[in-house]
Amino acid sequence: MKKKIGGMALGAVLAFGLAVGAGCMYGAPQQEKAAEALQKQEARPAQEVEAPRQLTMDEQVEKLISSMTLTEKIGQMVMMSLPGTEVDDDARYALQQFHYGGIVLFDRNFESKEQVKNFVLDVQSGAGEKVPLFVAIDEEGGLVSRGKEVIPAPPSAEAVGQEDKAFARKLASAVAGDLKEIGVNVNFAPVADLGLGRERSYSKSPYEVLKFVQAVGEGYHEHGLIYTLKHFPGIGKGTVDSHEEFSSIEATEHELRSQDLVPFREVINSTDKGKTFDYMIMVGHFLYPAFEPELPASLSEKIITGLLRKDLGYEGLIISDDLGMGAIIKQYTFGEAALKAVQAGNDIVLVCHDYGHAEEAYMGLLNGVKDGKISEKRIDESVRRILKTKLRHGLRPVQ
Repeated sequence: MKKKIGGMALGAVLAFGLAVGAGCMYGAPQQEKAAEALQKQEARPAQEVEAPRQLTMDEQVEKLISSMTLTEKIGQMVMMSLPGTEVDDDARYALQQFHYGGIVLFDRNFESKEQVKNFVLDVQSGAGEKVPLFVAIDEEGGLVSRGKEVIPAPPSAEAVGQEDKAFARKLASAVAGDLKEIGVNVNFAPVADLGLGRERSYSKSPYEVLKFVQAVGEGYHEHGLIYTLKHFPGIGKGTVDSHEEFSSIEATEHELRSQDLVPFREVINSTDKGKTFDYMIMVGHFLYPAFEPELPASLSEKIITGLLRKDLGYEGLIISDDLGMGAIIKQYTFGEAALKAVQAGNDIVLVCHDYGHAEEAYMGLLNGVKDGKISEKRIDESVRRILKTKLRHGLRPVQ
């Protein structure tokens, strides 16, 4: 560093003195030029320190992934549920020990609006993770509505289907506002199935269903609520409840592509690149011999990676239906089902009703990586999509 004299750099003083001396020898013009150069040097502003460049979304995601352990990444891929209306020590232990990426709310978690808001806040703080949790709910409307004593239950999809798109969008916006108010950031709706029982479908017509699914998605988007199209590739033709039993949908590939797949395919095709992570797709547990003769859709690489990812070009999050349903758990352990689900292409496995079952699913994935049955690179692919979705919706890392 150059020494300063009276606010003037020593080098500048010497230069000025030499210039003055040279002026005495060679004349005034040289003096004037030296003085002018000195003035310009002194007038030059101090070099400004550049502000650090803001990281892009992809850069933020990569930075987060590089900071996470394998166990933290595995945890992001499991969603589970909690009992009761308070976050007790067992719940805190489960969230912190297994780094779960999200929870699902059920009626058992509701007592009052303030109580459930505090419950969600406690869950988020109790997780103690680098990334906040997905907090999900099944708020389809009609018979599939949670916390009816706390938040207004919307009408069924079938009833909404008798109205118009504007009604559906306005209703969805109101539902999203109610859910966001209590801390929910994911809704497992709308149902994109055709003619599903219990008034759960908007219509039996694929393009009518599409019309309402899109309107509902727009309403949810107004409040930044992540929504979920379900149950890929369409369970409306099923005759058995997959909550209870495993069953097959005996439809031809042409029938499935021209009917059941339409709402999913058209939503994917109409999704702007920037909105890819505004919604998830949930995969059901039925068998579709036209696509896959042996495995249910939720465990089928042909259906998830082949049909949904490669054929339809879907790049967002894929989540399994609850692995605790009879269609799955009567054939596989939770660990086996979770591993098969991720090998098939699911990003998140859903385990709804028991700490022990969620832990089995978690350990199935962790041991699968350790045993070489699935690579950490494959885990990173899913975690990357999870983090992009969370960051896009304001679920920022804890600073």
